[in-house]
Amino acid sequence: MEMTGKWFVESVYPDLAVMLRVQKVFYSGETAYQKVEVLESEVFGRSLVLDGKTQSTEKDEFVYHESLVHPAMLCHPNPKSVFIGGGGEGGTLREVLAHNTVEQATMLDLDREVVELCRRYLPNHHQGSFDDPRTNLQHRDARAFLEEPGDGFDVIILDLVDPLEGGTAYLLYTDEFYRIAKARLNPGGILVTQSGPAGLLSYEECFTTIYNTLGNVFGHTAAAQVHVPAFETLWGFTLASDSPLLQTPEENIDESLSSRVNKDLKHYDAETHRGMFALPKHLRNGIKAETRINRDATPVFMT
Repeated sequence: MEMTGKWFVESVYPDLAVMLRVQKVFYSGETAYQKVEVLESEVFGRSLVLDGKTQSTEKDEFVYHESLVHPAMLCHPNPKSVFIGGGGEGGTLREVLAHNTVEQATMLDLDREVVELCRRYLPNHHQGSFDDPRTNLQHRDARAFLEEPGDGFDVIILDLVDPLEGGTAYLLYTDEFYRIAKARLNPGGILVTQSGPAGLLSYEECFTTIYNTLGNVFGHTAAAQVHVPAFETLWGFTLASDSPLLQTPEENIDESLSSRVNKDLKHYDAETHRGMFALPKHLRNGIKAETRINRDATPVFMT
């Protein structure tokens, strides 16, 4: 992962890399936690890159953020209080605040500098969501925050960086952490997490383990996948709750979006929902065969 002239080179797998022609570098440096780059290209527009991995781009971020947020929000009949872990670009916060039921969105991102860089350089991502009066933005460790006594949440959305060895978030994908998060959910509460690559070459890396780990903590789980072009693969999401999931009939999804969401979405609707949760056979078999439980003492890392 390096900048070479006007090209950004990103490793997708140990023996596969992609190259992106860079038009402009808005920022390149290191915070207390990670290396950060904000780049612009003809293909993806402005992009946020953390530790050499593309996190979000202007051209396709709506696919990721709408897929992460809206299925989980619609699983709850009246989500008023939402917790967001990570999500420094503000895209997840933007989609949460589009729901007219939301009274407060508490967002924790450990890296203040990343959030400030995104405020400055990625306005099309956050679209002013950081300044919404319903936003409670804090720069703290999400696990420590959720361990503290406090009000419950109707929905917990984990928009975290990947579980990389030596990274800031690998202990936010474990059985122990999910039990901490579950204790802060209100009755009927929903948790959703980004779950890493779900493509044919990489789904066994961490996606199936995250799903299996959540199934060890919650009574109900549901897995989804979407294609995010900037990630060069399919991407996974996992919903979990002690209440039955996805109870909104598919024919009512569009009606629910129309009544609850104050804008037209670009990606997610009832038909998209069917495709997201209709996993291919190899992925369903991979989930069935998975036996690993991700634990603090033996965490699973994405390579």
